[in-house]
Amino acid sequence: MSHLFDPFKLGDTAIRNRVWVSPMCTYSAVDGVPGDWHLVHLGQFAIGGAGLVMAEATAVAPEGRISPGDTGLWNDEQAAAWRRITDFLREQGATPAVQLGHAGRKASAAAPWEGGATVSESEGGWQTVSSTANAFGELAAPRALTEDEVAALPQRFADAAHRADEAGFDVIELHFAHGYLGHQFYSPLINDRTDRYGGDFDGRVRVLLEIVDAVRAVWPEGRPLLARLSATDWVEGGWTGDDSVRLSRLLAQHGVDLIDASTGGAVPDAQIPVSSGYQTRFARQIKLEAEVPTGAVGLITSPEQAEEVVNSGSADVVLLARELLRDPHWPLHAADRLRASDLWPKQYERARR
Repeated sequence: MSHLFDPFKLGDTAIRNRVWVSPMCTYSAVDGVPGDWHLVHLGQFAIGGAGLVMAEATAVAPEGRISPGDTGLWNDEQAAAWRRITDFLREQGATPAVQLGHAGRKASAAAPWEGGATVSESEGGWQTVSSTANAFGELAAPRALTEDEVAALPQRFADAAHRADEAGFDVIELHFAHGYLGHQFYSPLINDRTDRYGGDFDGRVRVLLEIVDAVRAVWPEGRPLLARLSATDWVEGGWTGDDSVRLSRLLAQHGVDLIDASTGGAVPDAQIPVSSGYQTRFARQIKLEAEVPTGAVGLITSPEQAEEVVNSGSADVVLLARELLRDPHWPLHAADRLRASDLWPKQYERARR
């Protein structure tokens, strides 16, 4: 029996189905302010039937942008600009969500179609910061944050979360994956600190828990809070699936409602065995061992594959990106395809009538 189009409730928020839009950077904002591009880009997915539409990695501070074209929520002008987008998504029956993040040492980079290299300060870039002073690949070396600066990060996320509420978002995801700042703290391949934000597992995850606590203090009770993790670094001696289970338990205890399980991004030389649904096993491991709801992402392409992920209990939801770019109406087409199969339950037809 199909469950892909069952409603899914997190906290007090009911989401119409389990096909969600994964956050996708578009590098198309001006001074962090979303515009017509973002309205059309995100709006098409809501019209196409997605249950939850998540806006791209949105910076909590100017220096936290991946590129100068990233969206932000560090000022009120940005929050006001997001409002018409969230209103439209909700009018189409989708749940509006936003991913809050800080790129750390991977910030101040040009858009991919411009080469992705570091943007110098003279060209509108900025000095990057991180848990370390070591660079990522060919990008410019960051400045290591002081202990006091790390301790101030949770407030930046909390301020952005408050603006996300004002902007009309119903769900927040904290971006702790893909080699960005949160990941730069918990990965042992990157974090070389000797203060209380480094060293052992507890030290390396400390700032993540502080960020969750700060956001939970301002995010309305009952509103879902998600976290995206890189469940493995794919490198010997790096972060592992077992580490992710341990961290996921802690995140849930501090108020995270669902773990969005991605992988990789910590270091440029990781050998990632990319294949169909290659990350789903980590969503399943976290769901079963940490007993936390999860989302699966990564080369999930067909309705039958997405259905299998949810129906088998590997994850509670699936998050799509490339397939939705190819076909923004993928959820509607998937529902039609499943409706023609033996998986489609009769109560869907009754509800549809």
